[in-house]
Amino acid sequence: MPHVLIRELDPAVIKKLKLRARRHRRSLQAELKDVLEQASAASPADVLARIERVRAMFRRRRFSDSAVLIRRDRAR
Repeated sequence: MPHVLIRELDPAVIKKLKLRARRHRRSLQAELKDVLEQASAASPADVLARIERVRAMFRRRRFSDSAVLIRRDRAR
């Protein structure tokens, strides 16, 4: 796995990150990894675009009312 090196980071930032890591009960490295993974996750705009694509795929389809099926199952 590739490594990342960040030079000349403000000591105050490091202190805050260490406190954050301690609050989450993990190492500084694990905390930084989590922060970077969250930062690289899909943006809300990307998520909404994907939702719209899925909606478009099913737009013309008709689906049965699941409440009817649930009531039938409960009545058994």
